[in-house]
Amino acid sequence: MQTAPQANLAFDFPEAEKPSSTPRLSTWAPEQWPVAADWQAAVDAFFSSPTGRQLGAFVSQRLTDGAVVYPPSPLRALALTPLHKVRVVILGQDPYHGPGQAEGLAFSVAPGVKTPPSLRNIFKELQKEALLPALPATGSLKAWAEAGVLLLNTSLTVEDGQPASHAKRGWEIFTDSILAAVAAQAPACVYLLWGAHAQAKAPLIEQTAKQHGRKALLLQSNHPSPLSASRPPVPFLGCGHFLQAQAWLQEQSITMDWRL
Repeated sequence: MQTAPQANLAFDFPEAEKPSSTPRLSTWAPEQWPVAADWQAAVDAFFSSPTGRQLGAFVSQRLTDGAVVYPPSPLRALALTPLHKVRVVILGQDPYHGPGQAEGLAFSVAPGVKTPPSLRNIFKELQKEALLPALPATGSLKAWAEAGVLLLNTSLTVEDGQPASHAKRGWEIFTDSILAAVAAQAPACVYLLWGAHAQAKAPLIEQTAKQHGRKALLLQSNHPSPLSASRPPVPFLGCGHFLQAQAWLQEQSITMDWRL
């Protein structure tokens, strides 16, 4: 994996501010956000496009207006999980919108932050499938990202306390291109699509994978949120997705370990 150094990034904070500051985005500077080398072309193409420039103008204006925007590193999923290593995609909707929660990975929270309800249900399902011996001490899924699980939200920034505040501003065009790149280039990949928002991406994934002769397993259920995790038509709790993903990947000679 290749990532750019992070010492001088726009979202770093002066030492004097760190004890009292919540990590947040301070400047719109995508050229300074590290990504793995094989994502760079897609990143550059989007942010130089009219849609990318419009998105940048919107987020920059919100920052100028005093909005608190999370996460501090919007492209972190692409830094930790290079395209050539992707074997699983877990698709979320928005970064978490509470102080200190979002760390640039779908469903994941920064170390030391209380595990949110949806993530607790993900851990419960892993325990049901006997893939986790105990609930993890941290809600950070960084280990999955480094093992080839692309933890991608469809919108990559959000404002404090305002879910979906940056939806339909252009991020979806970018993240669709990321999904298409995986479907076109990953020889075999599992896509975990939980909830209607994620499932809306199924046709894009299926059509792209078929066009390029790639193997794709799409597993779909309700969202792991407590509001839907146990409800029909396809409850998340009891879905068996992690074991199914593991077994299918083994058939493709790919090893997947869900332990954290």
